[in-house]
Amino acid sequence: MAPAGHAGYKTGMFFRRKSQPSKPPSPRPKAPRALAVAGLPVPLELRESARARRMTLRVDAGRGLIQVVIPVGVPEAEALRFVGRHDGWVRARLAALPPELPFADGAVVPYLGIDHLIRHSPDLRGATRREDGAILVGGRAEHVARRVRDFLMAEARRELAERSRAKAALIGARVAAVTVRDTKSRWGSCSATGRLSFSWRLILTPESVLDYVVGHEVAHLREMNHSQRFWTLCAQLTGDVRTPRLWLKANGARLLRYGEGSGEDAEMVSPANDGHAETP
Repeated sequence: MAPAGHAGYKTGMFFRRKSQPSKPPSPRPKAPRALAVAGLPVPLELRESARARRMTLRVDAGRGLIQVVIPVGVPEAEALRFVGRHDGWVRARLAALPPELPFADGAVVPYLGIDHLIRHSPDLRGATRREDGAILVGGRAEHVARRVRDFLMAEARRELAERSRAKAALIGARVAAVTVRDTKSRWGSCSATGRLSFSWRLILTPESVLDYVVGHEVAHLREMNHSQRFWTLCAQLTGDVRTPRLWLKANGARLLRYGEGSGEDAEMVSPANDGHAETP
């Protein structure tokens, strides 16, 4: 074997590889930027991606905007023309979005699939809590949405962490950490280091659906794939697999319309260099 950095030796003669001209570094993607486009009822977000080979367009139901992913260096004007050519598609998708469902006094929000009435009582003492089919919220009216969201996130964190560790114990696996975020394109993920991450909105789903997503991610602690062995293990941990998946497919967009605020970007659930599997 030739020494490192050498092409090789032949009959006493030394052959060196010809030096190749260095390539200029690839331009770094610009930060996402929001644009108000005449004729569009919602903002347009341009997002450059070093991995993109063509322009793609989608309606982000959770954040209420249109997102265009473009290769690095594509002019803004070209991206806008691309959107214009698909104006009919965009408007049809926007029209099909479920209505926004804010957290407000008198609104109804599901908790593990069971409807609860949000009741605001300014003089209520103590933390936000569930009681007799209601979510009771104290304090000032302008803080109701945030308090309800914080309450649901805390409940989701507790429920998901308890179930994750209990299911992991059944298969002799260890959960390194459980985090809850406002993800927009996946319900859960499992990193190669045993970190589980979930959407807090799972607390809105029926208990069987939340339990399925937990079982799905815990199964990845043993099988970081979607092989037949994985699905067998998943079924052992959660029972019915098909029905919860169909429920999420049918109701996922509506879940993203609850509450206020944009949450975190969907692609930042796991570190970029940390292998992971996910529940889409």
